[in-house]
Amino acid sequence: MTDRIILTNLRFEARHGVHDWERAADQPFEVDVELWTDLAPAGSTDDLTRTIDYAQVYEVVAAVMAGPAHALLESIASSITTALLARFPADAIVVRVRKPGVRLGGPLDHAAVEITRSRAT
Repeated sequence: MTDRIILTNLRFEARHGVHDWERAADQPFEVDVELWTDLAPAGSTDDLTRTIDYAQVYEVVAAVMAGPAHALLESIASSITTALLARFPADAIVVRVRKPGVRLGGPLDHAAVEITRSRAT
């Protein structure tokens, strides 16, 4: 399957992190989502009901980001992927979570994780 729905750089303010100070105030997070699914039915019919609604995907990601705090980016990405697989008929999902404001002792653009999950796993 090579068809994908891609949502890039969804932005959220949330209180996730290992340290108490990371959970004391909102911090920026960025999320990318790729849903691997057959887009031929929607492409040939131009019918939203024959594909995955992007707005609904955003809502699922937003709910995870606004939900209970996670210590790790890995946990956030895993929760997003699990929620998306439970709700949508995608064959596989790729989720990237970036934290631009991370403090690691020196300058950097962001810390990030990427996970891929499929129905087979």
